[in-house]
Amino acid sequence: MPYRQTDTTRATADAKRSAFLGAARSLVSQNGFGAATVAAIARESGNSVGLVYSYFDNRENLLSEVFRSAAGHELDAVKDAVAAAGEDPVAQVAALVDTFAHRALQGRQMAWSLLFEPVTTGIDTERLVFRREYHALGEQIIVRGVAAGVFVVDHVDVAASAVMGAISEALVGSLSPLADQSRSTVTPGEVVTGIRHFCFRALGAPVPGAER
Repeated sequence: MPYRQTDTTRATADAKRSAFLGAARSLVSQNGFGAATVAAIARESGNSVGLVYSYFDNRENLLSEVFRSAAGHELDAVKDAVAAAGEDPVAQVAALVDTFAHRALQGRQMAWSLLFEPVTTGIDTERLVFRREYHALGEQIIVRGVAAGVFVVDHVDVAASAVMGAISEALVGSLSPLADQSRSTVTPGEVVTGIRHFCFRALGAPVPGAER
């Protein structure tokens, strides 16, 4: 007779799988994807290496799922903030920048791992998917801004890529595990404000509080 999962065994399996993913995510948030070896995940979750492999074909698949979950959570937070900003494209850009940057600076290691850490081909592929999602979000905002006459850009597609690239690249120094944050002369708040004002200027929008 073929084996059939009961509701109880299915729930147990789901809980075990979630425990492995939670352990991996915890390791990544502390020390990056490089620290999330199968052995470390097994130790963190209190299980054997063999049991981890009974739920995941390989480490790359496991970590790719961790990446999708963590990156998806961050993307949803940014989208929610943009939606809450109302219909004003300038307010939407501010919400996008502020939410993305503040969350990255609050969770530096995870942000570094999601954005920049050298990882597997599978995670690089996932990164491209999320970059396209952020690009699409930025493009939607810029289209509204151009239509409203508050943004002036030559090519919306290029502008969206440039803005999203500027946001992430401006965070490199603040997020890098090799950076000595104690020697930085720029506060996290100044980093976020600087990125926001740069994006406003790049889009031809007025910068609040700046002389014209």
